[in-house]
Amino acid sequence: MALIILTVHLMIALALIVTVLLQRSEGGGLGIGGGGGGGGGLGSFMSARGTANLLTRTTAILAACFMATSLTLAILASQNKSTSIVDQAPATEAPVEPSAPAAPLSQ
Repeated sequence: MALIILTVHLMIALALIVTVLLQRSEGGGLGIGGGGGGGGGLGSFMSARGTANLLTRTTAILAACFMATSLTLAILASQNKSTSIVDQAPATEAPVEPSAPAAPLSQ
């Protein structure tokens, strides 16, 4: 179950990156959202304002889905009770008695 949600989470993250990069920046950054001149975004499919609204809505929806899958993955990870090396108790062994020092070698 977690693997499926993680896969969906990664696809949403990639789609979110693409939609953010497609948006027209106000500061003149990448500006890919122009769609090839003429001021019309995505060619002549939609007006510039319609494209901006669509990308803004898409970004909001993808961000909400990203947060939902993040929370779901966090809940699934907290319910997973697999033991960690850190959580394992050390093996109980009998304490080693210190041995008496050896007698000095005589010459």
